[in-house]
Amino acid sequence: MRSRGATGYNGSMVELVRVTPDDWEEWREVRLRALTADPDAFGSALSREQGWGEADWRRRLAGGRDLVARVDGVTAATAGWFVREPGWGDVVAMWVAPTHRGQGLGRLLLDAVVADIGAAGLRARLWVADGNGSARRLYERAGFTPTGEQAPIRPGATLTKSLLVLGG
Repeated sequence: MRSRGATGYNGSMVELVRVTPDDWEEWREVRLRALTADPDAFGSALSREQGWGEADWRRRLAGGRDLVARVDGVTAATAGWFVREPGWGDVVAMWVAPTHRGQGLGRLLLDAVVADIGAAGLRARLWVADGNGSARRLYERAGFTPTGEQAPIRPGATLTKSLLVLGG
């Protein structure tokens, strides 16, 4: 794995690591943890991703746009991005383990992903689950503003999500 850098964090060392298809097992483990801990925060579902095989996980990481944050060597958070339509980088898979929330780790990851999106010459946007107030506050403090657009969190769901863009 290639490290993006290490920094002091709450008395611990944090390493942001860009994951590759060869890191699929680490990504799978933390992604399934995220979907288990916070099933209503994502456009995917645990039942869907539990069925993925190695090839699926490797494909998911093939773009080289996903990061994990390791706190003292333990994977504690994820974030990534992809291009859904021209001109935009969509922040996805943002998740921080409950034991690390509210301490700045999410902002550290978000800033790294937004920097990657900007370096690619794109504008950043993201969807946030309605009702996920802590995530929404994080995004708004980082400069994201709501567009007013809403959609179901995933096909057939009654829960909704809202679109936010960086810089309005």
